[in-house]
Amino acid sequence: MSNQVRKAVIPAAGLGTRVLPASKAMPKEMLPIVDKPAIQYIVEEAVASGITDILIITNRGKSDIENHFDRTPELEERLLQAGRQEAYDQIVGLTKMANICFVRQKETKGLGHAVNCARSFVGNEPFAILFGDDVILGEKPVTAQLCEAYEKYGLGVVGTKEMPPETVMRGSSLKLEPITGERNLYKCTALVEKVSRKEDLLSNYTILGRCICPPEIFDILDNTKPGVGNEIQLTDALAVLAQTKGLTAVDFEGKRYDMGNKLGILQATVDVALQHPEVSEGFRAYLKEIVDKL
Repeated sequence: MSNQVRKAVIPAAGLGTRVLPASKAMPKEMLPIVDKPAIQYIVEEAVASGITDILIITNRGKSDIENHFDRTPELEERLLQAGRQEAYDQIVGLTKMANICFVRQKETKGLGHAVNCARSFVGNEPFAILFGDDVILGEKPVTAQLCEAYEKYGLGVVGTKEMPPETVMRGSSLKLEPITGERNLYKCTALVEKVSRKEDLLSNYTILGRCICPPEIFDILDNTKPGVGNEIQLTDALAVLAQTKGLTAVDFEGKRYDMGNKLGILQATVDVALQHPEVSEGFRAYLKEIVDKL
């Protein structure tokens, strides 16, 4: 796959307070969905979308993420000696999926501040942002869907879905205008972050975990004052981008799982297990057994 967007940034510096105590000693991005940590699904999506260079933004206490994408000679040797070639190929393969780099967000100042830590990595190129909380599964990678919209219109892109008002109020609300002749693409003219009243929502569409930004976003972030929670909000910078250069919204195809939420983790585990070649048959039988008792 060839596209203009070759770089991706994955903010993974959040504390994971919604999934304590599991995230006390383990980064929430490393919580497993069956047999792979959540962060691996996100990296795999980026790679499947044509991304070649990935920057994962972490903080202290998240070295497990870096270790996961590093070589482990002792384990590799043990697998080879045991004749477990497939397992060996899996763990070596994930270290070669892309050029993966890491940088620490030294202060917790919000998502916008975290993205701004990627300026030197990105340079003067468009780049994808894949939120570390959001695993999105489907036939076509969501990042690839956004890349196509970027190539078509040359504007920043946000991935969006219509959600219940209560969910939208906890995130961002978008003002959208249909683009003539497009089925799932919209012009995004305004964004607002975490409104307190339903009547202040611009719509029930919210950003869910994916966007593509032009490099101009960094200058906007430099001039973005702290917003909700006294943090630098990426939504506020995207709102400026929407009002100046323009912004496209993609009502993407795929199912999103909130991995910063206990229910989201359980939903992802069930759905992936039902498709997993090793456990699907036994897990399906188990579910049928317990459903009868509910």
